[in-house]
Amino acid sequence: MQKPQNYEQTQAAGEFINIELGGHYLVIKQVEEMTNKNGKPMIKISFDTADNDKQPHYFADRFRNDIRPDKKWPNNGVCYMNTEDSEGKCSRTFKGFTTSVEKSNPGFSVQWGDGFAACFKNKLVGGIFREELGVYNDKETHQRKLQWFCANEKVADAKVPDTYETDEHKSWRESGGLTTTPADKDGWMNIPDGVQDELPFN
Repeated sequence: MQKPQNYEQTQAAGEFINIELGGHYLVIKQVEEMTNKNGKPMIKISFDTADNDKQPHYFADRFRNDIRPDKKWPNNGVCYMNTEDSEGKCSRTFKGFTTSVEKSNPGFSVQWGDGFAACFKNKLVGGIFREELGVYNDKETHQRKLQWFCANEKVADAKVPDTYETDEHKSWRESGGLTTTPADKDGWMNIPDGVQDELPFN
């Protein structure tokens, strides 16, 4: 038998490599408009690492190497963001996302109205990843998730953010699960959820 094409670069089933903490160059695969549980507007942003990133196509590769029949786009390659604050005005996080995309794509400006979601497809943007502490089956979990978006020019010098503690982890720790306190959390919203069964982006 001849060695299959791309053998050396193919990740073996069952192997898992974490995304590195800190800055990454990203490409937006899809933006969807939706509403949160309170009926307020929000967006769902699905992304992958870009060709020029230190871990290119990280989330697409994880999806393709997932051998489970019900596989989904990795949940740390998706984030949910409220577009309004509690007073109904533009949220700072949302403005940070849109301006970061504009700065990362010379000549691009957000298209408001019907073409809003579609205008972000395949646009570049930077992202900063941090470690997140959670709990699953009464055991501590360590996940690496996007903390915020940034302009591409800020990726190379990005520092690794402090560890984030979920509400579930805090309750578990305070009930005796842990005796140390990680860094305080901020207001970033990242809901662990996936997308369609097949590769969801054309």
